[in-house]
Amino acid sequence: MLNHYPLWKYFLIALVITVGAFYALPNIYGEDPALQIAGSARGVEVNDKTLGRIAKKFESEGISYRNAKLSKTGLLFRFENEDDREKAKKIAETELGDDYAVALNRATATPQWLLDMNAEPMYLGLDLRGGIYFLMQVDMDAAVLKSVNTYVNDSRTILRKAKIRYLGSKRVDKDVVIRFKTAELREQGLEIIRRDMRDLNFNEKEDSKTFMLQGRLSDAKLKELKLFALKQNITTLRKRIDEKFHGLVEPIIQQQGEDRIVIQLPGIQDTAGAKDILGATATLEYRAVDEEHTVEQALNGRVPAGSKIYYTRERHEGSRVIPSVPVLLKKRVIVTGEHVTNAQAGIDPDTGGAKVNVSLDGYGGKRMGAFTKESVGKRMAVVYLETKQTTVLDDQGNVLKDEAGNTVFKRHMTEEVISNAVIRGHFSNRFETTGLDSVQEANELSLLLRAGALAAPVYIIEERTIGPSLGQDSIDRGFRSVIIGFICVLFFMAFWYRKFGMIANLALGLNLVIIVAILSLLQATLTLPGIAGIVLTVGMAVDANVLIFERIREELRNGNSPQNSIHSGYEKALMTIADANITTLIAAFVLFVVGTGAIKGFAVTLSIGIVTSMFTAIMVTRAVVNLIYGGKRIEDISI
Repeated sequence: MLNHYPLWKYFLIALVITVGAFYALPNIYGEDPALQIAGSARGVEVNDKTLGRIAKKFESEGISYRNAKLSKTGLLFRFENEDDREKAKKIAETELGDDYAVALNRATATPQWLLDMNAEPMYLGLDLRGGIYFLMQVDMDAAVLKSVNTYVNDSRTILRKAKIRYLGSKRVDKDVVIRFKTAELREQGLEIIRRDMRDLNFNEKEDSKTFMLQGRLSDAKLKELKLFALKQNITTLRKRIDEKFHGLVEPIIQQQGEDRIVIQLPGIQDTAGAKDILGATATLEYRAVDEEHTVEQALNGRVPAGSKIYYTRERHEGSRVIPSVPVLLKKRVIVTGEHVTNAQAGIDPDTGGAKVNVSLDGYGGKRMGAFTKESVGKRMAVVYLETKQTTVLDDQGNVLKDEAGNTVFKRHMTEEVISNAVIRGHFSNRFETTGLDSVQEANELSLLLRAGALAAPVYIIEERTIGPSLGQDSIDRGFRSVIIGFICVLFFMAFWYRKFGMIANLALGLNLVIIVAILSLLQATLTLPGIAGIVLTVGMAVDANVLIFERIREELRNGNSPQNSIHSGYEKALMTIADANITTLIAAFVLFVVGTGAIKGFAVTLSIGIVTSMFTAIMVTRAVVNLIYGGKRIEDISI
């Protein structure tokens, strides 16, 4: 029978439309100003006790809020307006201190029963909605000191290989200072070191006992180091955001001045998580345990020249507390987080604890392989390093400001031995790191390792919400033009193709609903270029129906019956429509692969729209036509 669908096709179409309408529904609800609170320090949790504490503080300060609830991303307070939220943020930061991340947010007003079924609205980009603004300060002094420490280690290696005796090499402020017993040895050392360390300017100094070389980074090298630190940090922060939000957020990350980075994130839900991951500096170092000397001797003041005392992490097993203990480790680092190419969190099947599966690059794998080959049966420690920044308070408990009005911060480094295990066999590029407190910590650490190490620590010095970058008037005009264009298309199709045009209009509306549903399910970010992609797919969907309807008219002019004309129109136009859409889909894929930011947003909506328009323009319209005309004796059709 011509123009007849089997029952399963109607069920399939009905199912797609129903699911699409359901997951597009959250987008009709608005948003509330919100404040998100999450634990930023290791072991700090947000729970009902935290909720009660903050709620009581807000009540005493006269701050009203709509509601508050605990979720997987922390504690969320909703407010009636932006002013109440700003006041609440300052109160929460003062009350909770630096162990908690307090971040501005906007929470969807979607009913809970929809959220419980994972039906959430899609994100809107900075150009349409605005978002969160972070101003990051790059610690350039730390970048310089890191480089100077590298030169200190390299100087030791160079002098040992050249078999030149020296008394010691260390960093003094931002200088490399190498001590020799005689002036002759100093001259020999200078000749060798100058050849390999051309970025250092050396001066000869001496005291009553030693002859010294004092090396200082040249101005050109300092400038190069700071520029590299800035560029590398921008790249790393972008990778962190992509890892955190699976590439579905389109951030704006820009350099500001010589030592600052501006980050603008569109209206994401987990702003506290984003804030925490941006400033995180956690990494790992793998070091050999000094088994030639005892910890007791080191604690009594006799620390070997090439070793350093570290402490293990304090652990909690139920109500029992396992205190930290000292461990004597070699200063020479085997491998750092800079050499990690991939890291995945997991569960250790033997202990049930969290672990990170680590993969190293070629250089790191070579160093690790050489060390473990010679050290089977010996111990290797994993050191967890994290730099924390805390605000400085004055005597009255207020945040201390400098003369320029900037917040004063103090920084401290946490260095903890999380693993101290015997090397059971030879390994190089791939191995496991255990000793982490939780799967969440393993997830965060693996994310940081995958994204790459920061060239220098960064600190958030300003945070605020921002409005749409295009300006509300521009946005309104953009949406108005889309609506007017869409209505004009609907009128044209209805006027030119009559009843068939109305069927095409129905399919166009369903196409938009399904596109919005898919964007919501993917939690993708919609920007104005993305809207342009949707408008383009609407035009392509109309084009597909125009091809079909004109083919039906042609068949009718050739004297075919209405039923045969409908059948031939859909069958003969199908290949032409498929070819046109496939070539456009390939172009969209290329745009997504090579493009960035707004180009990717355009490519995503265009790709989704192509697939959905094929479904609605062909399958849905055919189903409706079959229901109206299929299996009936008709003399004429309205087209």
